[in-house]
Amino acid sequence: MSVEAREKRQPWILLSPALGAVTMLLLVPLIFIVVYSFWLRSATGPDVVGFHLDNWESTLTDPFYRFILFNTLKIAAITTVICALLGYPAAYFITRSSGNKMLLLLLLMLPFWISYIIRTMSWINILGSSGAVNTFLMSIGLISSPIQMLYNEVTVILGLVHFLLPFMVLNIYVSLDGIDTNLEDAATSLGATRWQSFLQVTLPLSLPGLAAGGLLCFVLGAGTYITPLVLGGPQDAMFANLVFEAIITQLNWPLGSALSMALLLVLGSLVAIYNRFLGMSQLTKGLG
Repeated sequence: MSVEAREKRQPWILLSPALGAVTMLLLVPLIFIVVYSFWLRSATGPDVVGFHLDNWESTLTDPFYRFILFNTLKIAAITTVICALLGYPAAYFITRSSGNKMLLLLLLMLPFWISYIIRTMSWINILGSSGAVNTFLMSIGLISSPIQMLYNEVTVILGLVHFLLPFMVLNIYVSLDGIDTNLEDAATSLGATRWQSFLQVTLPLSLPGLAAGGLLCFVLGAGTYITPLVLGGPQDAMFANLVFEAIITQLNWPLGSALSMALLLVLGSLVAIYNRFLGMSQLTKGLG
């Protein structure tokens, strides 16, 4: 084998462990899910093998599934907007801080050291009937009996914001940190106020980070099932809860596979649109 041929093969050899892991852990299970989605569940025996469109027809035409999907996208969109409104000032403050920036970033990363399930369930101790909020309000005499604050859409959004806000802050921070502060000074020297220089210089340059954070928050929020399962009521189920119910509770793997593929296609389309107009480079910077 020539030296040139070995040099061409060397990158693939170096990438082979990672490519093998991605293939076995991601691509192969995805193929199984696609195949399962065309099978049929049998009430008396093994699933019926074949190419059947019943599960897909039910997924795409059933009004119940469409309602849950739209509700999922709505909750994810509201969560993303709230994360953007809360995350941008926090990221801007961290970026412009002097001396304690690393400490602030460490505090931002602390929630990742605690299990997502524990963080979600902590809201029960805060907003529950015997939680901290009700206990405090009753102790100062504002209420005479506990207020029901859990198991509704508001608490689901609150839990998702709690979970996703660090992702938004990190992505915006990476974008803001890469902006030359001299640009703001130049705009100020030309007569712009600090607010005008922010609106016309800093904010436009930081939009890729804001978009990357928004994409992450939306995709992760739309794909979660723990938060609505713990903090939501029966009417607040999200699409991932339907997948969980079909596969784990009903043991209907074909229907659950079709539902999961439908959600994957919707979220994958959003990622493809983002990549088409903005590219994935800013997203990988935020993840790094």
